[in-house]
Amino acid sequence: MSRIATVREERTVIGNARDFGRVAVMLGGTSAERDVSIDTGSAVLKALQARSVDACAWDPAEHSLTEFAAAGFDRVWVALHGTGGEDGTLQGALQWLDMPYTGSGVMASALAMDKIRSKHLFEACGIPTPDYAVVRHDADAILAAESLGFPIILKPAEQGSSVGMSKVFEQDDLAEAVGLALGYGGVALAERCIVGDEFTVAVLQGQALPSIRIETPRVFYDYRAKYESDRTEYYCPGTVTAETEALYADLAIAAFNEVGCSGWGRVDFMTGDDGQPQVLEVNTIPGMTSHSLVPMAAKQAGIDFEELCWRILETSVSEGVRSNEIEVAANDA
Repeated sequence: MSRIATVREERTVIGNARDFGRVAVMLGGTSAERDVSIDTGSAVLKALQARSVDACAWDPAEHSLTEFAAAGFDRVWVALHGTGGEDGTLQGALQWLDMPYTGSGVMASALAMDKIRSKHLFEACGIPTPDYAVVRHDADAILAAESLGFPIILKPAEQGSSVGMSKVFEQDDLAEAVGLALGYGGVALAERCIVGDEFTVAVLQGQALPSIRIETPRVFYDYRAKYESDRTEYYCPGTVTAETEALYADLAIAAFNEVGCSGWGRVDFMTGDDGQPQVLEVNTIPGMTSHSLVPMAAKQAGIDFEELCWRILETSVSEGVRSNEIEVAANDA
């Protein structure tokens, strides 16, 4: 199979802050990622205000949709992570209100958040992804472990920031990991553990930013490694040759496009000894905290944090990028 990653969108340049109108930075919410969302939204709000954007914070956990509709906003910078903000729910409400917003639309947000359905899509499109199984109870996990082998990754099907995720090395620890993952919903994902390097590639307005290779002293790149640890190390760009960098960029754009995403996001990879990047997932609203990866990649590309937040806000005025159509590439014989 051959694949060429095509760019579906281009940047819509906004030169005057007044053209954005009044902007709500939606942050907080009620998901397990509320604290990270508050950190993200607060940083974004400060950056936009520094660029003279008329922006203010709005926490949907504290204000109703009716209040929001009457508040006089012109668009939304979506900084809500997890369920209720990243899964298409908010996007659907905003579209019903005819309110422009940053990032991906309803269907792409829902698909990207659903790790199982996005895996189905990657498989159908020939995008390499680790083998996996659906887990609804302990018996499923036992069968998955027999098929995939230890160690095995277990994670909720619809959470981000590694919430509820475990790396299981032996059967005695399987039940506890299943209980943790299923505690965030009725379905979990068991995934073959790829031993090797972890990479991520951010996508901004149709372009891949420099890759990042992640090294952590922890068992895996979990919540603490992402947001709390100062021992996690990042290398940007994460590759050593232009050819390898292009490989990651092409796969990131391909995965981003196949899920139907638009505006901005991040694609995560694991790469084993065979050197073949495996797509783990697409994140439609990545973190924008002091430990976050998209700002790091943007900086390497010459885009400072304030400019990055501005450019993401530009995605709320882009036309024709939320068709909500999934374009499945045909496999070449």
